[in-house]
Amino acid sequence: MKPVVIVRHATSEGPAYFGAWLSGKGIPWSEVRLDLGERLPADASGMSGIGFMGGPMSVNDPLPWIPQALDLIRDADRRGVPVIGHCLGGQLLSRALGGDVTRNMLAGEPAKEIGWHTAVPSASPEAREWFGTDQPFDVFQWHGETFSVPAGAVQLASSPLCANQAFCKGPHLGMQFHVEMDEPTIAVWCESGSPEVAEALAGPRPGGVQAAAEVHARTSECLPRMRRVTDAIYHHWAKGLKGV
Repeated sequence: MKPVVIVRHATSEGPAYFGAWLSGKGIPWSEVRLDLGERLPADASGMSGIGFMGGPMSVNDPLPWIPQALDLIRDADRRGVPVIGHCLGGQLLSRALGGDVTRNMLAGEPAKEIGWHTAVPSASPEAREWFGTDQPFDVFQWHGETFSVPAGAVQLASSPLCANQAFCKGPHLGMQFHVEMDEPTIAVWCESGSPEVAEALAGPRPGGVQAAAEVHARTSECLPRMRRVTDAIYHHWAKGLKGV
């Protein structure tokens, strides 16, 4: 049984619930920790799927592993190996498939989403298949950039502050939001990200940014609701795993 390969870009942005879900389903997985200098596989032949996690960097940064990640995604696409991208991972997937990654803008101003927000599914049948619902749902956000929907892909969700929240193309799923979150990860991000939050709250468009106290206050209600959608997403994605 080939493993799912999970690509970690930052120490604080690991597999979290994604790894726990795979383990709970008996699906083997391994981790490539780019933050520790580990190298990406040369191709996707030895894996059943690839999961790209988040990270504070930009797809547009001149980092040596970004072209390698894009090549790996394109190889996976050629082989029919499904890719799932969380936030930065979704941006990598978009870029690899021909999309663009730019600063998220609203009415001409940069707009960040940090904390608990609502994602609105598109009217497409694919959205219902991936999310298990056609109703708006809670998601955890932490981003200032956004992706375009690649040619041939289907836009799956939007939000009031960000037009493109998710897309699919064949077995691949790119998300701007973080469905992998668990309570320990949320706590770490709120602590380590406090300077970014303070700066954003003092900026021209603070409406999409929640302070740590608000995030924690909403987690007990929002996380279980998101988890139901997360389970539907991972279940649908896992149907396409190769050799499992």
